[in-house]
Amino acid sequence: MKYKNTEHFEHGQAPRVGVLITNLGTPAAPTAQALRPYLKQFLSDPRVVELPRVLWWCILNGIILRTRPAKSAEAYATVWTEKGSPLALHTADQCDALADALTQQYGDKVCVRWAMRYGTPSIASTLDDMMASGVQKLFVLPLYPQYSATTTGSTFDALAADFTQRRWLPELRFHTEYHTHPLYIDALVNTIRAHWDAHGQQEHLVFSYHGVPLRYLHQGDPYHCQCLKTSRLVAQKLGLSPAQYTSSFQSRFGREPWLQPYTDETLKTLAAKGTHSVAVICPGFSSDCLETVEEIGEENREYFEEAGGETYHYIPALNASDDHIRLLTQLCQDNIDQWIEELPAADPTTASRYRQCPHNTPES
Repeated sequence: MKYKNTEHFEHGQAPRVGVLITNLGTPAAPTAQALRPYLKQFLSDPRVVELPRVLWWCILNGIILRTRPAKSAEAYATVWTEKGSPLALHTADQCDALADALTQQYGDKVCVRWAMRYGTPSIASTLDDMMASGVQKLFVLPLYPQYSATTTGSTFDALAADFTQRRWLPELRFHTEYHTHPLYIDALVNTIRAHWDAHGQQEHLVFSYHGVPLRYLHQGDPYHCQCLKTSRLVAQKLGLSPAQYTSSFQSRFGREPWLQPYTDETLKTLAAKGTHSVAVICPGFSSDCLETVEEIGEENREYFEEAGGETYHYIPALNASDDHIRLLTQLCQDNIDQWIEELPAADPTTASRYRQCPHNTPES
């Protein structure tokens, strides 16, 4: 086994606590050329598509990667900004705000970074930077409030795969979900109320979550149940009756059944039954991205209006709002407070002892 070397590593450098927030990923540009490697990495993940590998390889490389990149590029082009994709921009803003909050409390003892499961910056390259800066204890916070093997589980896979190539492994804490955390629920409630204050309350509130194949639920994935619980807790705080809100699932792909009800069909049905105004929020997305801005903000708006609906509002994701950063900061503090207290001071003599005798163990 040949292990990765940590560049600029010194045995006497001050140990630090690392906080790594992660999200799904984004292509480098809204072009078919950039979409192809991104989609290949994403759709090759066995956590995302649980089909026999040989069969799926043929479908992916023979059909999907020949047709889907161009179509996806057109969609990305509608949401792309001068500074890049919305997901990357919002995740970077979240990281900056979280770093500010944690640095105010812990100083330079903490190192805060962000990475993407697919695309760049990669988890592996970001870990290289963090380890080189002295991180010896690592808290990883995937920005998925509800756990799914397709998202949080896949993030752990990438982390574990990277660790098999490292000589020195940091002490690790990995957060799996926060779908009922009081600060998360409050953040959603506050953003909905703020939208109502600005635009008036709509007749119906739709909680739209990213879908997964239905069989994942039957095979033990808790995602569906956690989504419904998030919706119920938010609706209760808002004082909504069950008739005033719906939980639905978007972005289905392929022919097999996915979690239902589907968001697009839900909106068509609501309009057909006489609902004149709706608001849609996506609690499972910590940052606005293609699936919220284009799919929910534009595509599903058209479905609702074409079916007879009159007023449609998309309520933005939490992004880098104060409430969201307060939640992320609390999640980090709960996990790293003790680590920070236990950090030893840098020992400048350690490096010289190692240089004199590379196989010697430093004195305690």
